[in-house]
Amino acid sequence: MFELLTTSEMGEADRLTIAGGIPGTVLMENAGRAVADAVAANFPSGLAISFVAGPGNNGGDGFVAARILAGQGRAVRVLFVGDRSRLKGDALAAAQAWSGDTQEAPPAALKSAGVIVDALFGAGLDRPVEGEARAMIEAMNESGVPIVAVDLPSGINGNSGAVMGAAVRATRTVTFFRRKPGHVLLPGRLHCGPVAVAQIGISERVLEAIGPKTFVNVPGLWSSCFPVPQVDAHKYARGHTVVVSGGVSSTGAARLAARGALRAGAGLVTIASPRDALAVNAARSLAVMVRPVDGAGELSAMLTDPRLNAIVLGPGGGVGAPMREMVLAALAGSRAAILDADALTSFADNPEMLSKALANRRESCAILTPHEGEFARLFRTVELIPSVKQKLEAARVASHETSAIVVLKGPDTVVAAPDGRAAIAENAPAYLATAGAGDVLAGMIAGLAAQGMPGFEAACAAVWCHGEAAKEFGPGLIAEDLPEMLPRVYRRTGWFDRSGLT
Repeated sequence: MFELLTTSEMGEADRLTIAGGIPGTVLMENAGRAVADAVAANFPSGLAISFVAGPGNNGGDGFVAARILAGQGRAVRVLFVGDRSRLKGDALAAAQAWSGDTQEAPPAALKSAGVIVDALFGAGLDRPVEGEARAMIEAMNESGVPIVAVDLPSGINGNSGAVMGAAVRATRTVTFFRRKPGHVLLPGRLHCGPVAVAQIGISERVLEAIGPKTFVNVPGLWSSCFPVPQVDAHKYARGHTVVVSGGVSSTGAARLAARGALRAGAGLVTIASPRDALAVNAARSLAVMVRPVDGAGELSAMLTDPRLNAIVLGPGGGVGAPMREMVLAALAGSRAAILDADALTSFADNPEMLSKALANRRESCAILTPHEGEFARLFRTVELIPSVKQKLEAARVASHETSAIVVLKGPDTVVAAPDGRAAIAENAPAYLATAGAGDVLAGMIAGLAAQGMPGFEAACAAVWCHGEAAKEFGPGLIAEDLPEMLPRVYRRTGWFDRSGLT
């Protein structure tokens, strides 16, 4: 279940299901029962349960769960926030079926709660929380007791993960059919706790009609095209990656990228090194080859060899006109081009130049790997989309504008493709916040692309493997450790069992 449904897509899933003959009351009953089961399974029967319910369908789910738990002998009350006259449809029916204690919801009413069920707002919230609702959210957070969120913690935007003024910090969350982007994007993910996905009667077939394009970045999304060498493979069949190095004082980043490409599986990796850094790069590289290359002209000459089918530019490469010229030289061909760090910042004063060069190679793989600062400098047309609030949409817009794959890095890295597909990572540990980790990632993407993996899938796979490699090593991780963890990641996935090599 790696699809993520936007709030409108989830609404369409409900609509299609109801049109197919399953009443909305049944869906709400099933949703409420899933919430009740989660509360019953995780908290002792003696704890008093306070439901905080709103006037929408989220509140209706809460009324159902309250009725079921009360029927099991639990001490339950409902604290209603808002105007009860706004209840309608299935939510009204659920409220009318609840015969237990319902009270107004001043924040002080939570003092006696042993467990709180947050059924105030669902994933569709798209405006800042104010007034009585905000006071209740703050009171829930200050209560110090466990909170079970229905669908999504109240105050989190389901599409962006943004906090809409204030948001519940849940102990756990129960959502329905599929997770939403707000469960995975930050800061929303940090408010959810463990998320259980309950199946409430919506058929998997509705996904075909909806055609979701947002996914959790997990192997099921791309493992079918992961490059696994066959017994008769040779190094040239596994691709040849070029990494462009900076000057003598900044060679480390290129060597990290080169090592990442090699461990990712590229058959050959060559560092294109300025002559003043040749000795340093050669002395510190064993399986990685080194070739003297100064400037765009010599890089163009090197790239006339069609076997060089992937290139990384930017790590430690320097910012300015020389880097711009080398990027344009690399983009003139048809090989996979991964542009990172300085290769992106060098176009901050003239992003149109980069966009034009990328647009001219629509059929070739180009992958941009900015962190949020680099992204903000380069993509001025999406300045009105604050990256922390609209990261998914910003990456999509940038990918569409440049006709390139965009990897917008962070603890919730988003990979976006020009066709609208996007994947969000949730497996990156905090240890990845270390110098050089992004250089390794750029190399890993190139190493997979060199082996023929399509650009979107190569970027997604590298991001996931990057996070898993960091988890394999754990505390104390530095960038040099990441490539050396890849064999462990590959081994435990079982992907290579089909190659006849294990």
